[in-house]
Amino acid sequence: MKLRLLLLFAAAVAAFTTAARAQSITPAIQAKIDAKTSDIVAWAADPVIVGAVRAQNAALPADYAAMTQEKWAALTVLDPFVRAFSKNAAGAFLKAKKDELVTLPFLSDAAGYKVAFTAKTTNWCHKGMPKHEVPLTGKTWQGPIEVNQASGQQQVQIAVPVLDGGKPIGSLVVGLSITKLSQ
Repeated sequence: MKLRLLLLFAAAVAAFTTAARAQSITPAIQAKIDAKTSDIVAWAADPVIVGAVRAQNAALPADYAAMTQEKWAALTVLDPFVRAFSKNAAGAFLKAKKDELVTLPFLSDAAGYKVAFTAKTTNWCHKGMPKHEVPLTGKTWQGPIEVNQASGQQQVQIAVPVLDGGKPIGSLVVGLSITKLSQ
């Protein structure tokens, strides 16, 4: 019985994964992504966002520097350390901007550490990942369609630089719902 359930589960996961890969970004969906990207660029330029990243780049709290991926994964969404990222001014800003298209926005400093988000991210640090490194070159990055581990939704992520005086100082990553973009 357990083997049968395991096989059924594996088949369901394979079918879901195949369906996710089969869906592509049509020109109509890409046009909606491009329109939303313009909004995201404006969010990244807001003084609340720029100020939060600038402040964290200037003085990284000791508990942030000591955080590891393993420690981060072990924290619950109710942990005060985690909740602080959605309760700070930049987190409140992102929450206010979240709409039906947005699945999970998060803000990172120059080192890739979290500054703010609306919900706990899967990874503590995004250093070395294209979604963080490309914006640090001053360019926008768009990822493939994927299932977000934190939200469970099929999405495409857009990452834009946070600029201070024209210089990239961090990244703002925003997941966009494929379901909502397809409507």
